[in-house]
Amino acid sequence: MASPASRKVRRRARAAPRARSAEDWWWDRLAPSGSGYHLLPSDSMLLVLSEPGPARTRAQRRAARRTPRAARRTPRQPPPGRAAAKPKATLRPDPAPSPEEGPDAGWGDRIPLEILVQIFGLLVAADGPMPFLGRAARVCRRWQEAASQPALWHTVTLSSPLAGRPAKGGVKAEKKLLASLEWLMPNRFSQLQRLTLIHWKSQVHPVLKLVGESCPRLTFLKLSGCHGVTADALVMLAKACCQLHSLDLQHSMVESTAVVSFLEEAGSRMRKLWLTYSSQTTAILGALLGSCCPQLQVLEVSSGINRNSIPLQLPVEALQKGCPQLQVLRLLNLMWLPKPLGRGVAPGPGFPSLEELCLASSACNFVSNEVLGRLLHGSPNLRLLDLRGCARITPAGLQDLPCRELEQLHLGLYGTSDRLTLAKEGSPLLTQKWCHTLRELDLSGQGFSEKDLEQALAAFLSTPGGSHPALCSLNLRGTRVTPSTVSSVISSCPGLLYLNLESCRCLPRGLKRAYRGLEEVQWCLEQLLTSPLPS
Repeated sequence: MASPASRKVRRRARAAPRARSAEDWWWDRLAPSGSGYHLLPSDSMLLVLSEPGPARTRAQRRAARRTPRAARRTPRQPPPGRAAAKPKATLRPDPAPSPEEGPDAGWGDRIPLEILVQIFGLLVAADGPMPFLGRAARVCRRWQEAASQPALWHTVTLSSPLAGRPAKGGVKAEKKLLASLEWLMPNRFSQLQRLTLIHWKSQVHPVLKLVGESCPRLTFLKLSGCHGVTADALVMLAKACCQLHSLDLQHSMVESTAVVSFLEEAGSRMRKLWLTYSSQTTAILGALLGSCCPQLQVLEVSSGINRNSIPLQLPVEALQKGCPQLQVLRLLNLMWLPKPLGRGVAPGPGFPSLEELCLASSACNFVSNEVLGRLLHGSPNLRLLDLRGCARITPAGLQDLPCRELEQLHLGLYGTSDRLTLAKEGSPLLTQKWCHTLRELDLSGQGFSEKDLEQALAAFLSTPGGSHPALCSLNLRGTRVTPSTVSSVISSCPGLLYLNLESCRCLPRGLKRAYRGLEEVQWCLEQLLTSPLPS
């Protein structure tokens, strides 16, 4: 049995206070005692949890359990002639002293406003300002202050409340929305940079006027499905927003005079322009040909789902002189004809900075090797070439192009090859020239023979320097590719993530489909190596 002296030493050792480390000091700073919160570390985060409250004694817990049960009981009535019995006196424990309750601001108010704005900025960059900022402003005053920062409202999309609704009662709804915008523009949109208006029919002019008065930093404007856009509104916006350099007018009814007036006012700083083809597009292109926008980098003209019946004459050489800085040129689903060159006329300067050319069409067009050469004879930096539907283009014409580092080549024919005589040879000319840089290759619907495709895809087996090919997407839909050729391509291209083998007659049944992802592509390789060859 231990002596009394040894027991005293043990009690003193247990009662001695433990030395505080730097980690304990930081934890007390983050969640001080009495704040109602404590910290719980996990694998990748630090959790802030509220305290369960002060511990209750055993007598208090028993009293809390008995109180609801006694409240449900009804007192018994004594029989007639007998006095009611006196209730027994019970000893009730003294209530625990309630802690002093003070105003607790909560963990949301402890976060500095600058940090909270940065957190909101990450969410806004991923999903946009609405509806997140509107909901966050209702949480507390600190969140409302953070959500009201104009720096978070740099990209906004405004859709008319009348879209898809009858016109009855529309005046009241438009006035209510305009009243809201009159407050939002100066208080939230003072640093707005990108604005999109969708399906505004009658109140476009007042909205653009508010934008010109309150959004001096606007750089991008998109009008989708809007009507009633006047020249005065666009010119006023061009004068008020000195940083506006991108305009998207696709699927909107805008007069050509309004667009031309806008380009004459803001053409020197215009960088990007999106248009929908109409009978008035010629006047807009005339302004571009006259060097109205010398700094233009992106030009897209689309006809939508329905193609234009009257071909658009496009003077290629004049466009090269009017827009020498063009980097992206897209003529989508558009029937157009290049203006013929006169005798003795020198070719144009080309597009030295062009990186993307898209002439995709759902039907046969008039683009030939000669037209493609006139467009790209001065474009050595081309990275993307989309010629889907251009059945007149041959591999020999593509081989003569000056671009040496093409990354995406789309030559697919969709529904246009039935009435045409397609080339059966020449595909090796494409892969041998760009096998070291091609990332996406589309040969769907082409009529190359089995041997020609085998020679073309064999270029990916041996790349310069012994490195793996960069090919990650290959579309061979409707071609005569063989199983051995496909297995060789998959084996030599470890980064292949998309492979389309639909309607390939030479492949076994069950494998004629599209494969997405590395696992599906490798599964296709295993099936090709183990399945018998088709008869």
